[in-house]
Amino acid sequence: MQSLLDRELIFITGKGGVGKTTMAAAIGLAAAESGRRAIVVEVGDQTRIPEIFSRQPAAAGAELPLEPALSSITIDPDRALLEWLQSVGGRVSGRILASSGTFQYFAAAAPGAQELVSMVKIWQLTRGARERRQRHDLVIVDAPATGHALGMLSSPQTFGAIARVGPIAGQTEQVRDLLRDPARTSYLAVALGTEMAVTEALEVQEGLARQLDRGLSAVIVNGLMPRRFSNAEMALISELGTSAPPGWGDGGPNDRDRASARVIRQAAARAARSVDSRSRTQHNQMARLKRRNFDVIGVPFHWGERLDLRALRSISAGLARRLAEPAPHSG
Repeated sequence: MQSLLDRELIFITGKGGVGKTTMAAAIGLAAAESGRRAIVVEVGDQTRIPEIFSRQPAAAGAELPLEPALSSITIDPDRALLEWLQSVGGRVSGRILASSGTFQYFAAAAPGAQELVSMVKIWQLTRGARERRQRHDLVIVDAPATGHALGMLSSPQTFGAIARVGPIAGQTEQVRDLLRDPARTSYLAVALGTEMAVTEALEVQEGLARQLDRGLSAVIVNGLMPRRFSNAEMALISELGTSAPPGWGDGGPNDRDRASARVIRQAAARAARSVDSRSRTQHNQMARLKRRNFDVIGVPFHWGERLDLRALRSISAGLARRLAEPAPHSG
């Protein structure tokens, strides 16, 4: 049975701001350190992966080495569509196409065109493992947020209804085959332990089933806080936060110190209640996913001012243990 890292393509999406890019980079690092040649793909004008590795971004469409056996690339949908139009337009230059109304008209009139040519670029990156002529064993897509990501995944069907002949038609069918094949492609959703983010992960599952007859291989719940206190401990903390220090209010010389102690105890109790409430909410949302029979992977909250490479390696090591396990084909 394959592990998730044994696929050709891992497609990662979820609600915006949940840490998809971090998880894509961490999975890429885990794949590279397991001996696979991996590339992380950002879509649109995003170039956040190089920053994590303290690299200057490369030009759109250019591959950037990050670590041994790991690289990144940015696919700009507008640029990808322009390159495709140029390829079918013969000697018409990209500058002329871009400045004429042809490009804007085609982009507006052909639903799914930009998304499809982006998916074709991704499919071309996956061909290395199959044809042994390129460098990548695994392609990891840091996809846009849920709605746009599902639009990308539906593009072969949407645009395929228009392009029935020619090279793009053949590529459309091969992209569709890749996306539907559970032995070649896995889908992951990233969420925070909040009701809204988990609901969006469920929407990803529904969209995959509707469009591709597939499902999520796993849901990564990012930023988990530890469960530090039992119910009995929280009751004691609440009591400490409301009770007065011994000797409070007797008019003695230590009343000022006792007042300061009371303020500190109240602040500590509020902080403890806040952390406990957030942790309980997160674990309740994880339970919600598990009740729906999702494979759930928890990633602890990162305590630090910024996510650096050292923190990424820690996250990657935790993910690697789960991703290397044999995984059933989702869908």
